[in-house]
Amino acid sequence: MCRAILYSSAPFFVCLGLFQSFQNAREANDITYTALLPVAKGDIVRAKYAFCIVVELGYFILTSVAVLIRMTLLSEATVYRNNALMNANLVYLGFVLLILGLFNLIFIGGFFKTAYKFAKPFVTFIVAAFVVVGIGETLFHIPILSALNAFGFEYLGLQIGVFIAGIATFILMTAISIQRSIKNFEKIDL
Repeated sequence: MCRAILYSSAPFFVCLGLFQSFQNAREANDITYTALLPVAKGDIVRAKYAFCIVVELGYFILTSVAVLIRMTLLSEATVYRNNALMNANLVYLGFVLLILGLFNLIFIGGFFKTAYKFAKPFVTFIVAAFVVVGIGETLFHIPILSALNAFGFEYLGLQIGVFIAGIATFILMTAISIQRSIKNFEKIDL
């Protein structure tokens, strides 16, 4: 059970690490220092997002490799067949992207409203992300949606559809968040 909870909450560890990097940057007055450089405020926001996206995509690539191994080599393992939680498949990867997109939208976007306060946006993100995880873990228990918890490459069309929806949602949330953050950060008098 602990293994399954750890697996389904893995995106939170990446987000917690990024939260720590924001905290360290705040304590070192990194944003203020960077704003004093001859760099546009919008570029500061883009750079912070670029850093976060590179970390998120690095995590996502590693997770994707583990999921593909689980979908191919370990698809018939008894321990996975008797798993009460969501299986590692493309639907899971779609939900991971949704959680990472929420982080970008809620936390990073919330941070750049003040460029200093970040506790409230992080708590808001955690609540929203746990709701998404709860929905993801509940959906496949509904009989008509049980295909979301497919093993291996069963129901591949559905899995690819949810995965593509996750990619689109991540891109859309991140793009909206970047634009809002640039506008908000331009208004801040550091």
